[in-house]
Amino acid sequence: MKLLSTAMFISLLFMPTSGWATPMEDSLLRLKTLNNYQINTPVMVSSGLPNRGHFEALKSNGVTNVIDLLPGDRREEISLVKEMGLNYKNIEVQWGNPTLENFDDYVAAMQRFESEDGMTLTHCQLNWRGAVFTYLYRITQLREAEHIARQDMDAIWKANEVWLKFIEEVKNKYL
Repeated sequence: MKLLSTAMFISLLFMPTSGWATPMEDSLLRLKTLNNYQINTPVMVSSGLPNRGHFEALKSNGVTNVIDLLPGDRREEISLVKEMGLNYKNIEVQWGNPTLENFDDYVAAMQRFESEDGMTLTHCQLNWRGAVFTYLYRITQLREAEHIARQDMDAIWKANEVWLKFIEEVKNKYL
């Protein structure tokens, strides 16, 4: 019984409860629940699809720009990020057909957002598209060491044949 009581006490110490956590602790706890959240550089983060709470936590941690790589009706997210005062760009990347034009649009958006203050979030459904786009941006535009950027991408997912072909196309164009 004593072991159970101790375990329960310890879990209560780390339980996010309204009023107990500081605002910073609360936002960090919310980001832990964001699917495949990754800090790519001091001004770039990527993730799976955020909800309102995630966007609030991201904003409180310095995100001011959002690049959404999902195709389809994005009106709900557009409305939410505008309401929150975040800059937004949607690039519709088809899962089975990422294109050089998609990456060109991404580069243009990243360069525009780099002139703004704050961090840029790149997201998609699971951060698989996002991991590839952030990896490619880091090696082609920021000139980071490929093995470091590749490690971050591989930590999220191992690119399939379609995406490996896309990676090679982008590298051939930009490197």
